[in-house]
Amino acid sequence: MAPGLPLAAIRAQVRVPVRFPDGYATTALVTSFTGLADGREHLALRLGTPGALPLVRPHSECLTGDVFGSERCDCGPQLREAAERITESGGYLLYLRQEGRGIGLYDKLDAYALQDGGLDTYEANLALGHAADERDYTVAAQMLGALGVSRLALLSNNPDKAEQLARLGVRVAARVSTAVHLSEANADYLATKAQHGHAGLESIHRHLRSAAAPAPRAAQR
Repeated sequence: MAPGLPLAAIRAQVRVPVRFPDGYATTALVTSFTGLADGREHLALRLGTPGALPLVRPHSECLTGDVFGSERCDCGPQLREAAERITESGGYLLYLRQEGRGIGLYDKLDAYALQDGGLDTYEANLALGHAADERDYTVAAQMLGALGVSRLALLSNNPDKAEQLARLGVRVAARVSTAVHLSEANADYLATKAQHGHAGLESIHRHLRSAAAPAPRAAQR
């Protein structure tokens, strides 16, 4: 870890069976921690058998998407995908309490109301007096340090996660893109993420251009 980064320690570990609504099931060794910089109750789920280069996804909590299945975002499908891919490869899913890109649940719901009025997800955060993205991955680096992980393959489309972890002393030896979980309900949301540098979302722009294009005229007979 980076010099000066406070050390965290493992508080407890317990095996938990995990099942998703589509029937996919796995087992996680869930770890809690002491000494995390922000004092929140973040969790690490060890899935499969981690090797020398574990696959790691820092996943920001999304109550509406992860639990209630909201289609306004792609968080729920990304969580489901990550659980299976990490189980197969061996690694860790870091479940970070960073609702609404760090602004909290109530403000995220306020941001939803602003989005219904025409703002995109980043503009709505700014309108509420927040930064566009307030997530800090210091706790992710602390958790990885407590787990003995200093080198990993990062499962994410977000370059900011890789950049922050690298600054915090975690070696990101490989970047692995998540799938594109596109629906009519989240197309604008994903397009906004693409505009803010998320990788692997080029198909979103093609989808929106195609949807906005006028239908071809029928040939005159």
